[in-house]
Amino acid sequence: MVKATLDAQNWAAVPFHFWTVVMFVFGSMVGSFLNVCIYRMPLGLSVVSPPSHCPKCKYSIPAYLNIPLFTWMILRGRCRNCRDLISPRYFLVELLTAVLFASSWLGFGGQSVGTALVYCLVLAGLVAATFIDFEHFIIPDEITVGGMIVGFFCSFFVPGLHGQVSSSGAMRQSLLGAALGGVVIYGILRLGKLLFGRQRLSLPAETRVIFTETALRLPDKDVPYEDLFYRPSDVVCLQAKTVELVDRCYKDVQVRLSPDLLQIGDEKLNPAEVPYMEAVSAEIVLPREAMGFGDVKFMAGIGAFLGWKAVLFSLMASSLIGSMVGVFLILIKRQVWSSRLPYGPYIAIGAVIWMFGGRELLDWWMVGR
Repeated sequence: MVKATLDAQNWAAVPFHFWTVVMFVFGSMVGSFLNVCIYRMPLGLSVVSPPSHCPKCKYSIPAYLNIPLFTWMILRGRCRNCRDLISPRYFLVELLTAVLFASSWLGFGGQSVGTALVYCLVLAGLVAATFIDFEHFIIPDEITVGGMIVGFFCSFFVPGLHGQVSSSGAMRQSLLGAALGGVVIYGILRLGKLLFGRQRLSLPAETRVIFTETALRLPDKDVPYEDLFYRPSDVVCLQAKTVELVDRCYKDVQVRLSPDLLQIGDEKLNPAEVPYMEAVSAEIVLPREAMGFGDVKFMAGIGAFLGWKAVLFSLMASSLIGSMVGVFLILIKRQVWSSRLPYGPYIAIGAVIWMFGGRELLDWWMVGR
């Protein structure tokens, strides 16, 4: 069954660009499903049940109003039932996935049907991971760990993914890519946490640090909590001389505040139930993290599909792209935004560049040296 599906002669029975159109249409349909994944996966909801519906009014969307690309344009980005706005992200994901699928066929379908189809699978995962990471600062295990497993099995059926002739050789390259991707990024993550994972601010003696409902108030600025807490593991920490709540006081205690927990000494409180707090301290530690463990698994999944060279290339490309974005944001005086951008999308862009020309870029660079 798999062999027949990947047989180039079967695909050559109809004109090449017939399949280009098919891949574009199929990509838009996959993009529609990716929108479901992007919305539901971070919330822990099933991507199968219930059927597509409006998040606001729960209107069940009939099949004739669930046509990729066209429905959003015809309804002008609004729900047919309640007229609530539908995010342009739905249209963008469908169009982007359609274009990427067609590009995969145009770039690789003439050489290897199997490579073109597997690349479509990889591209779908990269799109889903990018948009989820942008919105929630996480990449679900279904994409990362699932990518490692599926990438290994795809390497068996399509050895050309790794430039191999035998399935055994391709699977070895897949395992090597996954291992290197995980180890290298994990090493960078640990080193980054050690060197840059926390920002320690020295304050004037007897400084009053105020925690309001929406922001942390320092002597020279207010820092919104949304600028501090990108991940559940992010923590604001300080050693307080005194702490004052509305109904109680503490002396000489450590204060740790995360999105879900406020710990004052040994007492644990729900932050939502503490609307105001004042602490006197001479130092405060704020969270600062460029990568999370999801990025480690994400790179391992990419390595399983594309191999160890793709891992190293994606790492270098993502670093360069991230630096360029950072410089651009500084030039437009929006450098604070750079700390709010997840790293996963940079990795995804690096992987896409590798797929559509990274090998040639690497060869050109090596010859140039």
